[in-house]
Amino acid sequence: MTSSSFYRWRPHPWHGIDVGPTPPALVHAYIEITPFDHIKYEVDKTTGYLRVDRPHRTSSLPPTLYGFIPRTYCGRRVGALMEKAKGGDEDPLDICVVSERPIDRAEVILNARVVGGIPMLDHGEADDKIVAVLDNDTIWADVNDLFELPEILVERIRHYFTTYKSLPREGSPVSVGEPYGQAHAKRVVESAIADYLEQFEQLITT
Repeated sequence: MTSSSFYRWRPHPWHGIDVGPTPPALVHAYIEITPFDHIKYEVDKTTGYLRVDRPHRTSSLPPTLYGFIPRTYCGRRVGALMEKAKGGDEDPLDICVVSERPIDRAEVILNARVVGGIPMLDHGEADDKIVAVLDNDTIWADVNDLFELPEILVERIRHYFTTYKSLPREGSPVSVGEPYGQAHAKRVVESAIADYLEQFEQLITT
């Protein structure tokens, strides 16, 4: 093992981990929450550690692993791909990962094959949810497009994001559109990578 083959300090999960083996098809996913979490965790952008965002406000829990793709950013290019969006939400690109075997811990990195996505507008900003399957998964290994997944699973993902910011007797600030397939999902990932390179060019070159 050479000195360059490991990190001396913990890398920041957004900026210190690469996008993945062969983006936009095969990417890394940093997992923030699991289907077993009743608390919404979110990476702290300054420290890179998980921060408690809020308890889930409804009985709905995420039906898949949920996190983001490192070194992505939802800026003007991502916003331009979504109708009615005034821009991206200025966060890393979210990803939902389907796995046959339950994974019950967060703060893990995994290889995820992009198969599609779900468009979401949050306060008028594009907040796409890329959908992927765990690479080399026993059950989902042959899935190449979101529309090959069970329809009920896709609907559960849509329902979660439709309700996860809702409060009783109050409206939701989000609107969720119709799912899209792998081809458009790859364009979203490529745009988020380009937005990241533009936004954090100085960080990358220093």
